[in-house]
Amino acid sequence: MPVGLVNDDDFLKEMNKLSGRKTEKESHPIIPEIVELDHKGRKEGDNNVPDALRQIIGEDATINGRQSALGIARMFGISDSSVSAYAKGSTSTSSYDSPSPTIKNHIIRARQRASKKAGAVLTRALGAITQEKLDYTDAKDLSVIAKNMSAIVKDLEPPSSDKPADENKQPQFVIFAPQFRDERSFDTIHVQE
Repeated sequence: MPVGLVNDDDFLKEMNKLSGRKTEKESHPIIPEIVELDHKGRKEGDNNVPDALRQIIGEDATINGRQSALGIARMFGISDSSVSAYAKGSTSTSSYDSPSPTIKNHIIRARQRASKKAGAVLTRALGAITQEKLDYTDAKDLSVIAKNMSAIVKDLEPPSSDKPADENKQPQFVIFAPQFRDERSFDTIHVQE
């Protein structure tokens, strides 16, 4: 039967043929119904996570740690794997290797702000360690603060592109192709026996 509009008689004939009935007037008529098929993709009510929330979770994972970000994500019903993706600047686990510029830039700015604050505290802590305090007072607490702040600054700074030579090793192939020379190019020495 071709697809299109048909009259009621043709429709009932076709329905009876498909259902295996021989006549139109059997005991009970077939009532057609529209059946919704399951569709792929997001289910109804399953909304996309807003970019601002992705940025907040990514920032929190970077600054306060994964557990803190997981707590925020669970409040909104976001999976743990998505938290890992947001921490790397991606929108999902499928785009893990290609981060979203807006999320990545937000995380970088948050790191820079936190690093700047930690650097300011580090500078004040180092400035508070004076020669007088070193001579007369135990400056152990101030040195611990300075050490902790330097660790925070180091952790929050973006990875350096100046990696040691060991880390930049890639396979190298050296192809040696010696030149072939013809015998006529060599000097000849005549020897008598």
